[in-house]
Amino acid sequence: MARVLVVEDEQDLQDVMDYNLRAAGHDVSVSARGGPVQALVQQSPPDLILLDLMLPDMSGLDVCRTLKSHPQWRTIPIIMVTARDAEVDRIVGFELGADDYVVKPFSVRELMLRVQAILRRKRAEAPAVAAGPVTFGRLSLERDVPRVLVDGQEVLLTALELKLLCTLYDRRDRVQSRSVLLDDVWGVSGDNTTRTVDTHVKRLREKLAAAGDYIETVRGIGYRFSGSVPDERS
Repeated sequence: MARVLVVEDEQDLQDVMDYNLRAAGHDVSVSARGGPVQALVQQSPPDLILLDLMLPDMSGLDVCRTLKSHPQWRTIPIIMVTARDAEVDRIVGFELGADDYVVKPFSVRELMLRVQAILRRKRAEAPAVAAGPVTFGRLSLERDVPRVLVDGQEVLLTALELKLLCTLYDRRDRVQSRSVLLDDVWGVSGDNTTRTVDTHVKRLREKLAAAGDYIETVRGIGYRFSGSVPDERS
C-alpha cells in the first residue's frame, strides 16, 4: 500500500482516480486546488502525487516547482496529468522534475500501470543508494544520505535524477541506450518517447554544472558516464 495524493479539480476524474487507486490498495488523499498541497504534504508525506496542471487557484507547474525545490519533498515522485499535450509542455514538466507525464483523456489501466512502475522503482531505490560515498573528479556521491556534491557544493537532485546518475555512474564507460535507461531507471518499456531520457539527462547535466561533462552523449545510441576522470586542469 502507498500513500497517493491526487490533485485534480475535475470531480468526475478525481472520483475515477480515487476509486481505482483505492481498489489497488492505496491510501488516497485528494485536493481540488493547488494551494493546500504543501500543507497536505507536510501533514502526511505521500509516496506519489498525481498532479493536474490546470488548477483553479494556481498552476500545477508552480506546485511541482515548489515541491521539487524543497529538500524534504524533492524525492516525492510526481505524475503530471493534464490536457496539455504539446511537446514544450512535456519538456517543461520534466525539467521541473516530474517523473512522468500523462495526457488527458487517458486509459485508466495505463495510468495505474505507470503508478505501479513508479512505486516499484521507488521501493527499489532504497537499497540502490545504500552504499558508501564515492568521489570521481569534481563529483562526490554519498548514497547513504543521499547527497551529491560538485566541487564541495551540494546539488539538489530529484529521486529520479539521483537514480539516473547512479545508474550511469555504476555502468561507467559502458554505453546505455535510451531504451535500457527507460527500463532500468523509469521502470517502463515499450514505445516510449526518447525525449523523456534526453530531457532528464539535459537537466541532470545542468545541475551537475562542471561535472556534467562526465555524462557523454553517444550519438544515435544513448549515453555513457566517462570511464576515467578527465584532465580538468585550467
